[in-house]
Amino acid sequence: MDLSYLQAVVLGVVEGLTEFLPVSSTGHLTIAEKILGLPIDAPAVTAYTALIQVPAILATFLYFGRKILRLFSAWVRGLTDPAARAEHDYTLAWAVVIGSIPVGVVGFLGKNLVAGALRSLWVVAFALILWSGVMWLAERRHDQLESSGRVRDEVDITVRDGIVIGLAQCFSLIPGVSRSGATISVGLFQGLNRVVATELSFFMGIPALTAAGLYETLRTRHDLAGLGVGPIVIGMVVSFVVAYASIAWLLRFVASHSLRSFVSYRVVLGVAVIVALAAGWLTAT
Repeated sequence: MDLSYLQAVVLGVVEGLTEFLPVSSTGHLTIAEKILGLPIDAPAVTAYTALIQVPAILATFLYFGRKILRLFSAWVRGLTDPAARAEHDYTLAWAVVIGSIPVGVVGFLGKNLVAGALRSLWVVAFALILWSGVMWLAERRHDQLESSGRVRDEVDITVRDGIVIGLAQCFSLIPGVSRSGATISVGLFQGLNRVVATELSFFMGIPALTAAGLYETLRTRHDLAGLGVGPIVIGMVVSFVVAYASIAWLLRFVASHSLRSFVSYRVVLGVAVIVALAAGWLTAT
């Protein structure tokens, strides 16, 4: 199967823009692939979708490099030094580590379902709409806690928060839910402020997305061979640049805005996809 430079750039932009926004990168990539005329269930397309996640994760490493190194150092020190375990960075690191396990286990066990039956635009459309309700309720909960002065900061994060948010991250395996949408929403339900919930979402996505991207790339490397080196490289570069800009923008946005604008967008997009499917303008798979 051939992948044109235009298709590679478009998919790179879509991945970079949506990987960390609470709108579902998998859902948007599936929609974009259908519009571009690509067979969404073809092994090469599935492989490319996984591959362009890798540079998006690299953008996270670059943006949060110092903080990631700080947390990793605290975690390593705490493994052997009891005094280091009193540092909050040690607790935060464990929250990220433990919280990243559930989605890895569920994703591995359900990989055939995720890559198969769930890769349907009907699933994407309804997941976009239904999880929007969860996001709206999370914002309502956040407003209530904020008005009563009970919103929690980064120093208040516990391992329990990591476990609860990590379990919620499993829902992101359903195309259309959104990994960041799931984790940020549950972070708000847990009483975290938006910036802290968003940063924690980024950190918890690193292990899961890195492992998934590398695993799928290695598993499907032979399928990628037919796409052409040039388009693959261009798509990866575009994904990295756009993802880095998206991270910076989202952190500034959530510092002073709610997620309700994303809720509205998700509902409109979900309804539009349902209409397009019902009218026969798009096929589900």
